[in-house]
Amino acid sequence: MTAPINTDFDEWLVRTYAEVGDFTVLFVLLRITDTTVEPLRSAWLHVVGDETRWPDMARLFIGAGVEWSAAVFFRAGREGLVPDGEARARLGALTRKLHEDRSLIREGEFFNADGLRLRLDEQPAH
Repeated sequence: MTAPINTDFDEWLVRTYAEVGDFTVLFVLLRITDTTVEPLRSAWLHVVGDETRWPDMARLFIGAGVEWSAAVFFRAGREGLVPDGEARARLGALTRKLHEDRSLIREGEFFNADGLRLRLDEQPAH
């Protein structure tokens, strides 16, 4: 029996799996303050099936050992599943770029700690 869909993350995962089948996802845990978005930890995960739900991901994130407030997910590649070595290389490139340019978050699937979709807006210049 498939778990119920309760969050925006759940909807995204089920929809993406329906479109592409098994896939590898890169994710970055973030700390959000009033004025900053700070990348904390990152990893990749092979999604095989559409049964994973937000509580499963939140339990996985506990192992990161950091206090996070959001997560952003990126498909590792159009080819679906990506070998671990390639996922590691793509994650390294992504995190380097993300440290330089936080606006890349807009290209991913961005969720808060409750699995609800977030949007990153520009801060007005003062």
